[in-house]
Amino acid sequence: MTELPIHARFDDASAKVASPITVAMGDGVGPEITAATLRVLHAAGARLAIESIEIGERAYLQGHSGGIPAAAWESLRRTKVLLKGPITTPQGSGVKSLNVTLRKSLGLFANVRPCVSYAPFVATLHPDMNVVIVRENEEDLYAGIEHRQTQEVVQCLKLVSRPGTERIIRYAFAYARAHGRKKVTCFTKDNIMKLTDGLFHRLFEEIGAEYPDIEQEHMIVDIGAARLATRPLLFEVVVTPNLYGDIISDIAAEMTGSVGLGASANIGASGAMFEAIHGSAPDIAGKDIANPSGLLLAAVQMLAHLGQVSVAERVHKAWLATIEAGTHTRDIANSETTRAVVGTKAFADALIGNLGQSPRQLAAPRYARLPVREVASTSMDRLETKVRVGVDVFVEWEGNRPEALADVMRSAVFGAYHLDMISNRGVKVWPNGLPETSCTDHWRCRFLAEPGKQFTAVMGAELLLRLARAGIDVVKTEGLFTFDGKPGFSVGQGQ
Repeated sequence: MTELPIHARFDDASAKVASPITVAMGDGVGPEITAATLRVLHAAGARLAIESIEIGERAYLQGHSGGIPAAAWESLRRTKVLLKGPITTPQGSGVKSLNVTLRKSLGLFANVRPCVSYAPFVATLHPDMNVVIVRENEEDLYAGIEHRQTQEVVQCLKLVSRPGTERIIRYAFAYARAHGRKKVTCFTKDNIMKLTDGLFHRLFEEIGAEYPDIEQEHMIVDIGAARLATRPLLFEVVVTPNLYGDIISDIAAEMTGSVGLGASANIGASGAMFEAIHGSAPDIAGKDIANPSGLLLAAVQMLAHLGQVSVAERVHKAWLATIEAGTHTRDIANSETTRAVVGTKAFADALIGNLGQSPRQLAAPRYARLPVREVASTSMDRLETKVRVGVDVFVEWEGNRPEALADVMRSAVFGAYHLDMISNRGVKVWPNGLPETSCTDHWRCRFLAEPGKQFTAVMGAELLLRLARAGIDVVKTEGLFTFDGKPGFSVGQGQ
């Protein structure tokens, strides 16, 4: 386990060399809030050598299916830092999310979202909230591996790896220690997804043992999200798989008073991306009313990442002073503390006028080195003994009697294995299924080797050939394995 030198320049406030960064203005309100942010950074004395790229909606329309032209990739790989305005991703038609593509392609494994309340200046039901959501950024359902397999059923694969999970959990604990936070909470749904989320939970406990100075807690994500929404003071740092983190970080940001204040740092071993967490809001684009705060606060994280900590502090303190003074955009305006409702440009002007000022009530920002750790190898001491014991064969079959399908599947058995189960949408329907179970045309037929035997790859190939000859439409197979004698597959619901 080695710490990479991505933040070696941290706290180099005396450096005079401009830091190279790539800037994407974005779509919708993106150009407005990005321009405002860059004006503030320039006025605060940030030392930046900016390369501009065009990604997003225009790139999609130009035929770049990922929304990113080759020249943009060259800039990103050269500067290794991206400040990105919000992007519009076309819906449907197989178009991939540009954000997900950037995070995965550049190895930005950690998504870090501080969620802080600014009461009484920004109205909130949780005035003391200060939670950081550390979200795994590359795996889970966001692998985006989807297939339509039958007339009635589509699938999405949830992928969770040991190296990816180990890396994000170590990052969360290291972040907590570096920032003086005393507790890390893990959210999963391993009562249902016992293998994927179960791995995440198990590694949280294994790695947590290396951090005895930090309190540790695991929660099932549904009750965890409920408690985060009602009792956020129970949490300091939350680490979670990708999808849950995406959802709860938006909830947490909105709880602070406005999702428009939310900022995100996407951190990897060889690069970083900084962005507001909100979308491109095309309905208000060009009206000079968007709140630039989310991107401004993301840029503050970027400055700290680049080692320009004194500038980061200057901008953040001026932002807090502006909020305290009651200069607010309309999304956070309120009758109690707002003194002036301003647009995007005027808010940036007010912030620039407050450079050098410090907040009187709101807590001044604290900066610490952002830890970036790359897992060179997993913490497994050895490879487990892997034995193939069967196969799940998924078929499209239009009948409604599982017994009839079982007869056909059993007729294809020719070796030391047997048809063990048939399920539909995960629920066992044969043997001894319930007639009330609602079924689709997508069936899983599980074949298992007899006790003490192996199910060879040749057996699987011959089984598929026999099923094809019987007119069965096989849409997918999954090998079933044991690892050190323990099943590497889940049982059917009802088994």
